[in-house]
Amino acid sequence: MVSVLQNVAIDCADAYELACFWSRVTGRPLDPEDRPGARETQVMLAEGPVLYFNQVPEGKTVKNRIHLCLRPETSRDLEVDRLLGLGATLVGDHRNPDGSGWAVLADPEGNEFCVLRSASERASAGS
Repeated sequence: MVSVLQNVAIDCADAYELACFWSRVTGRPLDPEDRPGARETQVMLAEGPVLYFNQVPEGKTVKNRIHLCLRPETSRDLEVDRLLGLGATLVGDHRNPDGSGWAVLADPEGNEFCVLRSASERASAGS
């Protein structure tokens, strides 16, 4: 017997608003039953687990011990720019002159996540 990963849970101050941000990031819809003010919301990813947002009273105080890593369909740098436009902030820039590396961003509530190189960027670097 094994366990199946159901969701990735993210504690937050405003579940609906943070789910809306991540819905724009992923291009995936919220659960049809989610409404403003909901204390629990979900972003319905195309495959795998859902992103589950749970409203909690305490605020974020330290660096995440687990985080999401995104591999964009476009280039890493274009995706970083798009996400900054959606309200993310740049936390750490680990991009290198040769095109390798990643960027660490934070969502509007300070949860860190990484933006990696796209599959096509990785493939062209390998050839």
